[in-house]
Amino acid sequence: MIPHIPGDEFVIERKVRTRLLPVFPAERPPEIRRSDFEEVSIGYDETTAPLEAARCIHCPDPAPCIQACPFHNDIPTALWLIEQGDFLRAAQVFRQTSFLSEICGRVCPPQTCRGSCTLSAYGKPIHITKLEAFVADFQRRYGALEIHRAPPTGRRAAVVGSGPAGLTVAEFLARQGHSVTVFEAMPRPGGLLRYGIPAFKLPRAVVDQKIADLERLGVRFVTGVRIGRDLTLDDLFAQGYQAVFLGIGAWRPVEPDWEGANLDGVYMALDFLMRANVPPEDLPPEGREPLRVGRRVAIIGGGDTAMDCARTALRLGAEEVTIYYRRSEAEMPGNREERKKAREEGVRFEFLVAPVRFIGEGGRLTAIEFIRMTLGEPDESGRRRPVPIPGSEFTVPVDAAVLALGFRGDPIIARTTKGLEVSRAGLIRVDEEGRTSRPGVFAAGDGVTGPDLVATASAAAMRTARVMHAYLMEQPPVETLETSPLAEPVLA
Repeated sequence: MIPHIPGDEFVIERKVRTRLLPVFPAERPPEIRRSDFEEVSIGYDETTAPLEAARCIHCPDPAPCIQACPFHNDIPTALWLIEQGDFLRAAQVFRQTSFLSEICGRVCPPQTCRGSCTLSAYGKPIHITKLEAFVADFQRRYGALEIHRAPPTGRRAAVVGSGPAGLTVAEFLARQGHSVTVFEAMPRPGGLLRYGIPAFKLPRAVVDQKIADLERLGVRFVTGVRIGRDLTLDDLFAQGYQAVFLGIGAWRPVEPDWEGANLDGVYMALDFLMRANVPPEDLPPEGREPLRVGRRVAIIGGGDTAMDCARTALRLGAEEVTIYYRRSEAEMPGNREERKKAREEGVRFEFLVAPVRFIGEGGRLTAIEFIRMTLGEPDESGRRRPVPIPGSEFTVPVDAAVLALGFRGDPIIARTTKGLEVSRAGLIRVDEEGRTSRPGVFAAGDGVTGPDLVATASAAAMRTARVMHAYLMEQPPVETLETSPLAEPVLA
């Protein structure tokens, strides 16, 4: 463990540091980036990263950034090392607590570590996540990433789902020497990271590197197999797996009951993002039909998924993309910076409007009828309830619409597994350590909490993985594997 740095021998001039100006991470210009799916963020380099890290005032313990991070990364130590130009050790500090450093560095929203930075009071919090992404990429670029594994234990574990939670559990258990097989319903591993996050935010190469890390650790990926349909949990135990982790996410869309919502040209958000961002050969056969967005696209919803869909529609060639949201911007969920990027790229916003019906000709969408809203008393979410204004209906011609209305849990595993308790929303019930009601079955991530952050899912999965490891070590070995030297490095 790297000790907290700096120590008593260092003097931090905190007042001086509060006056330093931010060094913003570089980004591709909106007029260029909106025409392709290349990564928007350029980020930091060896010159700019130390300047931004040098603004850290090294708050007395417990630092608020550490408390806000789902992994509780030792951010002050990492920033001190970046300030000194010791990028490799800084990367290792992040990786001591997170297996998804280069991923979370790209997709974590500012309300986590950066949002809690003490310098927020001065209007200039440190860009912690972009610094994490920089050092993680630097470490990998210079071949200094080593992953250590223990000798084989002879215990076997199955992981269902290869999103953030599943990959975290698979890596942790493989590092402990267990034999791990990951079952993924889609044609390629990666789950949400590959299929739900646009490539301009998280390049596919970054996800592929993570998968390759696990394969070098001995993790086996079985794709195109949906647990609950092709195999049951009972089948997995019958095949000799002694523990099963469910990292199934929350992929099931909230479906509307608006008239005409089944017209051609009306897409659900996840289907739209997958078909736009993922090569056809990486999609299920039924999801390979090309998208037809036309000139005018309407996005219904207000969260980060809606922003992703709007920015994707622009990259597909749409000339006018408008997000329609039933409340005001003040009540909008999601990341303010994502809305800023969408506006920079040309996305328009219409607030206090809601769809009434979708209108089509020959089975294809041609227009949407909306009604204007006003805000009433707060609802159960704490936000003011949108109330329709009678007689305010209006119609907008559109060529395509994307419905980004939220996601729910998938009930198929619960329906095919006796004794597995789920909530009314289809989410898996677990105790504080990730144990389900079924012995030997564990769960974490969006399939437990509902849609949340990548970091939140991975951090919860890390805690559950430790409990799974202890559970597995109480089971007798079921297979004989070749032994390997303790802590043998696997170069990534």
